Amino acid sequence: MLTLEAVRLAQSQIGPRVHRTPVHTSGYLDRRTGAQVFCKAESFQRGGSFKVRGAMNVLSSLDLGSRQQGVVAFSSGNHAQGVAIAAAEFGIPATIVMPEDAPCAKIRATQSYGAQIRFYNRQTEDREALAQQIAARQGSLLIPPYDDPRIMVGQGTCALEFLEQVPELDALVVPLGGGGLLSGCALVAKALNPTMRLYGVEPETGNDYFLSLQKGERVWIPLPNTLADGIRTTCPGQHTFPVIQRYVDEVVLVSDADILRAMQLLLTRMKLVIEPTGAVGIAALLAQKIVLPRQRIGVILSGGNVDAEILTLALNAPNEN
Repeated sequence: MLTLEAVRLAQSQIGPRVHRTPVHTSGYLDRRTGAQVFCKAESFQRGGSFKVRGAMNVLSSLDLGSRQQGVVAFSSGNHAQGVAIAAAEFGIPATIVMPEDAPCAKIRATQSYGAQIRFYNRQTEDREALAQQIAARQGSLLIPPYDDPRIMVGQGTCALEFLEQVPELDALVVPLGGGGLLSGCALVAKALNPTMRLYGVEPETGNDYFLSLQKGERVWIPLPNTLADGIRTTCPGQHTFPVIQRYVDEVVLVSDADILRAMQLLLTRMKLVIEPTGAVGIAALLAQKIVLPRQRIGVILSGGNVDAEILTLALNAPNEN
């Protein structure tokens, strides 16, 4: 399933149900980085993030009987919204397991799409085990946020679309949490252009992939404390890790301060409202964690679902832009 052809098939299936998101550029950003930077704004996707791509790909493959049984997902917000939107599209009941401290904007949005929410405590409960229990009790399909080939292939449509819009990229920079987006995009990018460099970006405290790639096996870390709530993962995925290990050239780390400065630049210079997770790629470029002078760099801005309090922090961050 993990092939360019599978991603092309997913694109044909979900294309009418998702948005073709725009690519933005900024002369100021180019001057700051010494490169030509192209930003694919998945903040303009349905549900405000790329996550609806994978969810729509899974649900579009279900037969009528499976759809009637409903679906269950666990997520801090964006996957929750993606599954809720896709479920509503196909008339499928959806239950979402969300942390009590998920951003209010993401909770409200998920509820607005008609999904039922079951809250859990990040510190004391296992979200995946809880979701499995609910799915077993209801006879529903469990849709993981990233560690599923159908999800990975669906997220890969983001890169396929990006490279149709900007065909000649030297590098692609992607936020890295569980790895669904990066693995899917890496499959596409390396198949279309084997010389393209692939970068994943994690928060400094959420460095499970960084450590795992160094060790050559999946490493567990404590629950990270970071503003980037969409990539607070503790271990690479079983399916995503081998793909990233094979295709991704480097994983770099950014601080929360780097992320806030990137959000500020995106808002003030490019008029883009981007959540912390979505801004990590730009943070890596501004902090010179990725330096590619005179190269054409694609950056995926993975989402724009940000609470007002975090946006205020970004606007008040020390201005280095």
